[in-house]
Amino acid sequence: MYKFLNNDFRRSFFFTVSAFLIFLCGCGGNRGSDQPLEKIKVSLKNAPDYSIILEDMKQEGNFIPGYFHKYRVIQGDQQNKTGWMKVSEKNYRLNESFLGMTLVAKKDGEAISGAAPPGYQYVGDQRYGRWQNDHRGGTFWEFYGKYALFSALLGGIHRPIYRSNYDFYKQSQRRNVPYFGRNNEYGTNGSFTKKNRPDFYSRYSKREQMKKTSFKDKVTKRVGRTRTGYRSRAGGFGK
Repeated sequence: MYKFLNNDFRRSFFFTVSAFLIFLCGCGGNRGSDQPLEKIKVSLKNAPDYSIILEDMKQEGNFIPGYFHKYRVIQGDQQNKTGWMKVSEKNYRLNESFLGMTLVAKKDGEAISGAAPPGYQYVGDQRYGRWQNDHRGGTFWEFYGKYALFSALLGGIHRPIYRSNYDFYKQSQRRNVPYFGRNNEYGTNGSFTKKNRPDFYSRYSKREQMKKTSFKDKVTKRVGRTRTGYRSRAGGFGK
């Protein structure tokens, strides 16, 4: 088992990674090994613990569309957000259901597979928090103050992680499938995500509206050309 790194080393390592992420924001690629997420993983290969969260995503352009991600990288009580980073369409489609979720994580030096809500990999570990009982007899997880960011990303006190939720997460992990919450609260189509990431949905709605308008304009132009051609031919019959 890895011991917690001392604070000075953590800060030094974190700032090194932060500088690397800033550099990556200006780079793009289409091959798997060139994808920003893979490069971030490589930069963190010596870190025993981290979470990489899909913070935001967007698609730009129509004729030659471009695909972009933003990531939030968390190590202990430190975090860093990237700017927009270009990804391949394949990578975009692969992760388009996981907005706001942890895509890649490592704990005590071991990789954790399967997309999940932020912080779930630390639940049950007494270094990060503890189980508490509510007034109805239920048992929920409470992160310690220095790790309260995970609680905030999950909805704070209004959305505690009950032991039953955690049990469902562990089942999903064993089956190596994404976990979107017991009631599909998380991910791109999750009820919590829709409420707390208005910028993404506003951008998505505008893009869909533009696509519909563009399609409608094309149909109108085609119908107009057809009618014009018909009238021209019809007029010719009288000559």
